[in-house]
Amino acid sequence: MTDDRDPLTYRGAGVDIDAGNEMVRLIKPHVRSTLRKGADGEIGGFGGLFDLKAAGFSDPILVAANDGVGTKLKVAIDAGLHDTVGIDLVAMCVNDLVVQGAEPLFFLDYYATGHLKPDEGAAIVKGIAAGCRLAGCALLGGETAEMPGLYAEGDYDLAGFAVGAAERGTLLPQTEALVAGDVILGLASSGVHSNGYSLVRRIVERSGLGYSDPVPFDNTRSLGTVLLEPTRIYVQSLLSAIRGGAGIKALAHITGGGFVDNIPRVLPDHLSAEIDLTAFKPQPVFSWLRAVGGVATDEMLRTFNCGVGMIVVVSQADAATASALLQEAGETVTVIGQIQPRHGEGVTFTSDLAF
Repeated sequence: MTDDRDPLTYRGAGVDIDAGNEMVRLIKPHVRSTLRKGADGEIGGFGGLFDLKAAGFSDPILVAANDGVGTKLKVAIDAGLHDTVGIDLVAMCVNDLVVQGAEPLFFLDYYATGHLKPDEGAAIVKGIAAGCRLAGCALLGGETAEMPGLYAEGDYDLAGFAVGAAERGTLLPQTEALVAGDVILGLASSGVHSNGYSLVRRIVERSGLGYSDPVPFDNTRSLGTVLLEPTRIYVQSLLSAIRGGAGIKALAHITGGGFVDNIPRVLPDHLSAEIDLTAFKPQPVFSWLRAVGGVATDEMLRTFNCGVGMIVVVSQADAATASALLQEAGETVTVIGQIQPRHGEGVTFTSDLAF
């Protein structure tokens, strides 16, 4: 029996293979820009190749991490600014690699949307490539999925997957070396990074501002550009310090859970971190979020990085050298606390945030 209605096509069902091919064409130069030793710089095959020996490793341990950008993507979508969330995607993965002492080697991305717009997709991948260059890793491959009916018009999602390596015996944290009296250094964040945006968006709604409006604390920038400031990638500065003899014992990436949940992840059960919140001043965006949202200090500390995106633990004897090496590598470094014997919580605070 023949159906006399118009024949159905994949494009008519919402999936445009030609648009996907056009996006691949647009992103190829960005992918090639991330080429590094050990990596194949082309895309289009069924899988990417990486040669650990060519990358200079002799007895490596592989370290893997994956993450996304969360509802920061809704800010990018609503603001119509898509060229920086790719940096966030890379940052959230590679920062988790380097805290384990690993050098990021390659990155894979997953981009899903209801309706593929090649130019928009290419802008996103351009950001991913920029993040890979900052981290020194190759964009080895990825997947673009056009799934009509699964995403609302204009929406998309991103996921990232990173693999790094460290020579055997060099992984962090060195928990057995941590002792009471060790110094905690804080590396400044670039802003809100990529956590807490479900709360951020509620605060924006309460403020009555649009993403194109200037922010009250800086009339030269729009709210959208401030909130979309990319997550800082700490990889190159930390690897430089580690290899330069900074004596780093532990690193903690301040992501979801803030200070409260992330610092204890790298400490043994008998030690805690004592943080002096007056030692650093959060960027104005955090003051604005706190004031408009009426957010309590403990909620700020468990939701946002509050101006410190990475924690570095060193001995008292190595603190000056580590600070100097990190500053030479471009970081803003502040002594924000010390390691203490644990008598309760994994993190204690000696003051209130210095807004």
